[in-house]
Amino acid sequence: MGTITEEILGRASGKKAHAGDFIIARVDYAMSHDGTSVLAVKAFKDMLVEKVWDPGRIIIPFDHLAPANNETTALLQKELREWAAAQKISHLYDVGEGICHQVMAEKGFALPGKVIVGADSHSCTYGAFGAFGTGVGATDMAEIYASGKLWFRVPETIEVTVDGRFPKGVTAKDITLRIIKDIKTDGAAYKALEFYGTTIEAMSMSGRMTLCNMAIEMGAKAGIVPPDAKTGAYLKDRSAEPYSPVIANDPTYCDSYHFDSNISPQVACPIDVDNVHDIEEVEGTHVDQVLIGSCTNGRLEDLESAASILKGRKVKCRTLVIPASRSVMLEAVNSGIAATLLSAGATICNPGCGPCLGGHMGVMAEGEACMSTTNRNFKGRMGKGADVYLGSPLTAAATAVEGKIADPRRYL
Repeated sequence: MGTITEEILGRASGKKAHAGDFIIARVDYAMSHDGTSVLAVKAFKDMLVEKVWDPGRIIIPFDHLAPANNETTALLQKELREWAAAQKISHLYDVGEGICHQVMAEKGFALPGKVIVGADSHSCTYGAFGAFGTGVGATDMAEIYASGKLWFRVPETIEVTVDGRFPKGVTAKDITLRIIKDIKTDGAAYKALEFYGTTIEAMSMSGRMTLCNMAIEMGAKAGIVPPDAKTGAYLKDRSAEPYSPVIANDPTYCDSYHFDSNISPQVACPIDVDNVHDIEEVEGTHVDQVLIGSCTNGRLEDLESAASILKGRKVKCRTLVIPASRSVMLEAVNSGIAATLLSAGATICNPGCGPCLGGHMGVMAEGEACMSTTNRNFKGRMGKGADVYLGSPLTAAATAVEGKIADPRRYL
């Protein structure tokens, strides 16, 4: 009897798990990308362990600096490919395949009831599928490489309920920012979030991924949507192995929040993700660049939303579109969405993380501002001295049309 987190961690540890307990859990899948794998492999080698616990359960996507941005990165990536081959790790997804969290979903590794640990803070994205997904550091990942297990303190769980239908121009990203505004960036520190309500039930899987992706922006260890028929439909012919969904069983929550989805489009202003305002309060703010993409909002649904506003219009500032995966990019090309975006003056880059983490392909100059569909707006995140505003793909597209923060509802 417990929350989804307690039920999953109890099953993974082979005993009852309650909030506050310390357990050792079996990990179903371990993900580390090109950036963190380098450090995890070094720590693994320092442990003097010769072979990973299960090469079929380790996933390594190249997304953070892919293609390599300089010779040093290229050499590190070469060494990582060689190590993965020696360890017989078959799930290495090289340059252009996509962002790690999108790849984990598309390839069917994000599954209900599973414990999935990633060497990336946004691994909480897998909660969209009813999994306990969480991020760890490189040395923790090295331990998983070696044993397939990791210790956890079972987190308390906050219940978040959202009811109602989205008004025109409001999306999963907007309600996510609205939730963060209230819970704050540290309000769910080392807790799990469980999402319920009619709004959540009506959300697409893409929207649920956006929601769970940003659970870490409230400090949460995990963010979970109960698996339902929509989850099963997405995973049909996609899941990497059989799975057994887990739901809450007479749970006890440490706190509860209730939200109404009848809100205005939301914008997170520099330099904190919980510095969230209604669009009416920030409309007209100048931007130099718009970025539509990332593990938060780089899926086909997001690109389609942006195209619905950009069709027949021209952008007034640098506008970058970075699909979350090769699959998304192919669908955008085949559906004509890519042509619409290009005709409007946008630049489409290869799938990957790009400038979201200040890596490459659109890093900002000091004094510039960007409207971005990504998940963080910390100082220096996309370039020293640049300001980052966070919004939905609709808000980003409307902003691109005007060259300043704009209300998407005028274009729908």
